[in-house]
Amino acid sequence: MPTPQKAQIIAETSARFQDAKSVYFTKYTGMNVLQATSLRKEFRENDIQYVVTKNTLTKIAAKEAGLEGKFDDFLEGQIAIAYSKNDPTLPARVIKGFVKDNKECLDVVGVFFEGTIFDPSKYVELANLPSREELIAKFASCLNQPMTTLASTLNGAMTKLAGTLDSLKNTKA
Repeated sequence: MPTPQKAQIIAETSARFQDAKSVYFTKYTGMNVLQATSLRKEFRENDIQYVVTKNTLTKIAAKEAGLEGKFDDFLEGQIAIAYSKNDPTLPARVIKGFVKDNKECLDVVGVFFEGTIFDPSKYVELANLPSREELIAKFASCLNQPMTTLASTLNGAMTKLAGTLDSLKNTKA
């Protein structure tokens, strides 16, 4: 029978698994306090939960969330987990930025992305994807481009017509 504290941790972790669009399992061996503080701050600023939980409690929480045995390969050694409720690719970009400055103290060991488990190489692909805002901006630009072309074409035709009418008026006068 787990203690009340452990039962609470299990319940919270289970809820995180159910609410998250993406879960990134990271091995943080060799990370110092300054680096850990910096990484946690970066995650907090991006509305990502980054939690260290005992592996056995995480396995129990995964079982309660209906994900029994799915993460057993990832949960060995010092593991911290990043949970994202909003943008599933955002943790990958945060981790990529952190690893750029702090080599060899953080490794992604697995990714649970919108219901599918991926190996660590998938995190690199996800980190290189543009953000949701960038994609929306590109989409809006694509929608706007035909209208801009039409407006400039019509403007050019009207300018030519006005120029022709003006020169015709000057020759008649």
